[in-house]
Amino acid sequence: MQRYKVKGKRRMRLKIQNGKRLLYALVVTFALLFFTFNFSLAATAEAKHYTELQLAPLAEIKLPRYERFVLQNGLVVYLMEDHELPLVNGTALVRTGSRLEPLEKVGLAGFTGAVMRTGGTKKHSPDQLNDMLEQRAAAVETSIGEANGSASFQALSEDLETVFGLFTEVLRGPVFAQEKLDLAKTQARGSIARRNDDPDEIASREFRKLIYGKENPYARTIEYVTLDRVSRGDLLNFYQQYFHPNNMILGIVGDFDAKKMRSLIQAKLGDWKRNPKIVKPQLPEVLPANTGGIFFVNQPQLTQSSILVGHLGGRFDNPDYAALDVLNGVLNGFGGRLFNEVRSRQGLAYSVYGFWSPRYDYPGMFIAGGQTRSDATVQFVKALQAEIKRIQAQRVTTKELAFAKESTLNSFVFNFQDPSQTLLRLMRYEYYGYPADFLFRYQKAVAATTAVDVQRVAKQYLKPENLVTLVVGNQSAIQPPLTQLAAQVTPIDVTIPASQPQVTN
Repeated sequence: MQRYKVKGKRRMRLKIQNGKRLLYALVVTFALLFFTFNFSLAATAEAKHYTELQLAPLAEIKLPRYERFVLQNGLVVYLMEDHELPLVNGTALVRTGSRLEPLEKVGLAGFTGAVMRTGGTKKHSPDQLNDMLEQRAAAVETSIGEANGSASFQALSEDLETVFGLFTEVLRGPVFAQEKLDLAKTQARGSIARRNDDPDEIASREFRKLIYGKENPYARTIEYVTLDRVSRGDLLNFYQQYFHPNNMILGIVGDFDAKKMRSLIQAKLGDWKRNPKIVKPQLPEVLPANTGGIFFVNQPQLTQSSILVGHLGGRFDNPDYAALDVLNGVLNGFGGRLFNEVRSRQGLAYSVYGFWSPRYDYPGMFIAGGQTRSDATVQFVKALQAEIKRIQAQRVTTKELAFAKESTLNSFVFNFQDPSQTLLRLMRYEYYGYPADFLFRYQKAVAATTAVDVQRVAKQYLKPENLVTLVVGNQSAIQPPLTQLAAQVTPIDVTIPASQPQVTN
């Protein structure tokens, strides 16, 4: 009964706070409306065309103050104080990822990341953990993605010590309850069963297989058979292999005193033993699985085609990354060449895109595409091909270059919208071995990019002769047929394999 009283008091306090915020917002809104009404006539009389507006240059962006230190057990810690709101957020990045799971057990890393949190800890059952967090309007979450694992917490400043304690429990003592693994598997089976419902999802999934290879960790997919092979013991082994203090980076930002935060971290994580045998894992090799070709997924129920074209790309640490990003601005988005030509002038698509998409420590992709009506499929693909060749052959204009650079530089501010975002970026750079000022170096390189640079990188990195083309659409409605693009069109079967082989008489 006492537990519910505490919960009720906390909810009441939050409601009162929210009510005050709502009242304040209404007062501000009314004042703004009153001000706007009284001065609308004067503003209208002085209105200028948008091309006449003089905007002040963006202020120089500086990193907030932070500190970095390393515990004796090897845990790297970043702290960044921010007292604007009574909140504290924390994230731990763990050097792991689904790319390190075995081929025969695809899904293992994802299950480990999910059940690590939902399965409870050695001190608290799942329900107890959930209740304690709910009472404090707090959260603790874990996951493992393609190239890293993460654990995070959010808490009110007054609950920091309690919530951080639960967070460290999840990090250090998960039990991986079998019933929670069973639930995660059931949910995964549902996702597998529905994975062909969305044509864009089909296109994205199958295109990665065409670029990286269907068994490559950057493209392979979970299946019923790989799901069935994963056991609770596998989750424990995967966790024990990678979750060690000298294999992670912890960052905390918010309303706290750094000195006290140091003491709390030392108390909760300082006695966690390091693993002296941790070694940097060998990353999977990446080679192009295809260097051209037309591929097709037949979906008779569709009235339009989802189309992707592209090839293997590069990494963020490429010296030409800034120039390639400016090239993206010339090709992509509102006002870009693809939008103006393929959408506006030819009217072939509502959405069309094309961009160089790098990754931190393995090659990304160059990818272009969009959706178009079935009878315009071939014309759409030809239009994409033509624009890719044109940006190599025709130097960008002064206006195009200025627009692309201004768009890129003006969006730079959104990399620093809040301290949490900034701190996570610093952690990510250390995780992948990038310098802490990488983003500022990139900013300067964008400002220095010329039209000659854009044409040079277009010629060097875009490979029109090696474009892989994938179409997901209705074969009978695609007229003219895809054979107008190439004599050979390779069909792709997206039938979902059964959990067990079918026995036929």
